[in-house]
Amino acid sequence: MQSESGLNGRAGPGFTLHHDAWGRLVLTDGDGRQHAGVEPVRAFPLSSPRHGVSVCDAEGRELIWIDDLDALPAELRKVLEDELTRREFVPVMRRILSVSAVEPSEWRVETDRGPTRFLLNSEDDVCPLDDHRALVTDANGIRYLISDVRQLDATSRRLLERFL
Repeated sequence: MQSESGLNGRAGPGFTLHHDAWGRLVLTDGDGRQHAGVEPVRAFPLSSPRHGVSVCDAEGRELIWIDDLDALPAELRKVLEDELTRREFVPVMRRILSVSAVEPSEWRVETDRGPTRFLLNSEDDVCPLDDHRALVTDANGIRYLISDVRQLDATSRRLLERFL
C-alpha cells in the first residue's frame, strides 16, 4: 500500500490513472505496476467528500490513499471525480408522497432525478446523519439522501417522523 497525503505543490502523486480498452480504470503505481479494474472509494462520502479517498484493487485491497483530492493535479483529480460520481449514485429525496403501513414498506418519493418507488425492509434503514439530514437505504441497497428534513413539506415530514 502506498500513502498519498496531499501534495501542497510538491512532487507528483506517484501514480497515474487511465481507462483501458475495456473501459476499466487502471492505476499505474510508482513502481510502474499496472492494476486494472481499480475503484476509488470515499472514506467519508457525506461528511468530508473531498478528503480521504482510497483507490482499491479488484479484490478490494487498498493500493493508494489520498488525503485531499484538491491537492492532486487537475487531470488526475478529474478522472477520480468522474469515477466517484459514477460509483456514488445517491439521489436526493425532495418529497415523500406515500409510505405503506406494513413492512416491508413501499415508498413513493420525488427525488432530484425524478419520481420513484422502492421498498424499505425496516425502519432501521432510515439513518439520521446529523440533526437535519438522513439517509434512506432501500431493499436493493440504493441510498437516498434527505439533505435537510426541515426543508421537506409538511406531509413528507409527517410520513418520515415514525422512522426517525
